[in-house]
Amino acid sequence: MATVAQMHGQAGDTPTHEELVKRARAMIPTLKSRAKQCIADRNVPAETIAEFKEAGFFKILQPKKFGGYEMHPNVFFDVQKLLAEGCMSTGWMFGVVGCHPYELALFDEQAQLEVWGSDPDVIVSSTYQPVGKVERTEGGFYLSGHWGFSTGSVHCDWVLLGALVPPEEEGGMPDMRTFLLPRADYTIDEDEWHVFGLQGTGSHGITVNRAFVPEYRTHRAVDGFLCQNPGQAVNEGPLFTLPWAQVFVRSVSTAAFGGARAAINAAMKIMEDRISTNTGKASKDDPMLHAAISAAHAQSLEMELTLERTFEDLLEIAERGEAIPMEKRALYAYQSSTVVRRLARLVDDMVELLGGRAIYMTSEIIQPWLDLKAARAHVANDPNNRTKDVVGTMLGQPPVFTFM
Repeated sequence: MATVAQMHGQAGDTPTHEELVKRARAMIPTLKSRAKQCIADRNVPAETIAEFKEAGFFKILQPKKFGGYEMHPNVFFDVQKLLAEGCMSTGWMFGVVGCHPYELALFDEQAQLEVWGSDPDVIVSSTYQPVGKVERTEGGFYLSGHWGFSTGSVHCDWVLLGALVPPEEEGGMPDMRTFLLPRADYTIDEDEWHVFGLQGTGSHGITVNRAFVPEYRTHRAVDGFLCQNPGQAVNEGPLFTLPWAQVFVRSVSTAAFGGARAAINAAMKIMEDRISTNTGKASKDDPMLHAAISAAHAQSLEMELTLERTFEDLLEIAERGEAIPMEKRALYAYQSSTVVRRLARLVDDMVELLGGRAIYMTSEIIQPWLDLKAARAHVANDPNNRTKDVVGTMLGQPPVFTFM
């Protein structure tokens, strides 16, 4: 039987890492020009989504068997950083929606065929809050509930929703799963997303009224944690043996690098010609501002290199067919969780020294500053959730927080 890639003429035309990065860098001016529209509309513009599809960005982590490129995760994150430099809301949306092909590759093959069988360009949104009501039934489940924070949902034809499956026996443990639903089975609540930062991500609410979800369209969290997923039977490359959580947590921290870079560039631009009307001092001669910009520039690059090396290490281990040590998984998830808060503080330090020029909404530093502060709210960007497992795994103890 022909694969989806063959049916759609996708086989053999994978761009290089360098080509994808070049395409992303070329889009920065366009994304900057659309940023105000993106923020005002509370959604990434449809033309941006179309251009991302044309550029192949959503295919980076998609399996080759289903029309994707199946590339190193660092390719994906390099593209995300550049897109976020143009508009952090857009970069955040790309990170979240663009990493879903990876999780979908872990689902049963039948689920993948339903999503990509007729169109390998279909994209999927998510919200993993385990707030849904689940009823067991023959062949699957009935799912109901309301979820918030489904980034990019208006552009997607499917959604991934988190919920706890009740235990079959009294006293048993609930089973955390992700449920995959087609657009006909849910509604998008577009009037919920009114926030002070990351306004353009379109992270709207999702409502489901007792939709049937077959067993094969669910993904068990424990399978993702153990790296023993149904989809690995058809997507056999080492890429898909990585812990799903390691990919996801990076998708919601990496946009911060682009936001911080945009803020650094804005600070430099303000510094070049700003002279205080009160003191008469030129910002370009301010050693404290120089120190703040230097710290933001250097520490951002240090964090980027650390997380880049993370996935080099993870994939090297996977390619050897070895299990990734829990100590590394805990450490790497923790390192990712610290990025947004650290970068937000570094940008704070620059804003404090740029005077009144920086506080106008027309200032190019304000939007990335607000976006970084908003990004701190994501559970994956809270390092306090990770410290127990970092120390515990160093002592040889099993992890408590298994999403890592």
